This record gives sequence, C-alpha cells and structure tokens, in this order.
Amino acid sequence: MSSVSLKDLVEYLAKALVDEPDQVEVAEIAGEQTVVLELRVAKGDLGKVIGKQGRTVKAMRSILSAASSKLRKRADLEILE
Repeated sequence: MSSVSLKDLVEYLAKALVDEPDQVEVAEIAGEQTVVLELRVAKGDLGKVIGKQGRTVKAMRSILSAASSKLRKRADLEILE
C-alpha cells in the first residue's frame, strides 16, 4: 500500500481547485474491489470542481483511475451537492 491514499489524492486535487478549501470533504466507502469516493464542496465551488462540460471532474477521475489501478482496485468519484 502506498503512503498516500486515494482519499488524500482527491482531497488534495479538490482543495487546489476551490475558493473555500476548508469546505472540502471526502468520504471513502471501501468495498472488496471498488472504492467509492464522495466529494462535497461549497455550493459556489461546485462549478469549479466539475469544470466546463465536465472536463475537470473527468480529469480528476482519470488521475484517480490511474492511481487506483496501481493498487489493483477500481475507484469511482461521486460529487455530492
């Protein structure tokens, strides 16, 4: 297992994007083969995390996918309002 968790990775990426980093919350729901990460941000920062046509969140999911494949798991990122 690496020293940085997938949860830490998502939290780091989200905090770098938003105006209110103290409002960023990441919940990790671990299954046997899949990890679901639920991201909550301030309402005003929702657009920043999603990006134009979902490009930012798509990029975050790609990074997460690459990191999780190294751990031989599947990771899903869900953004909650």
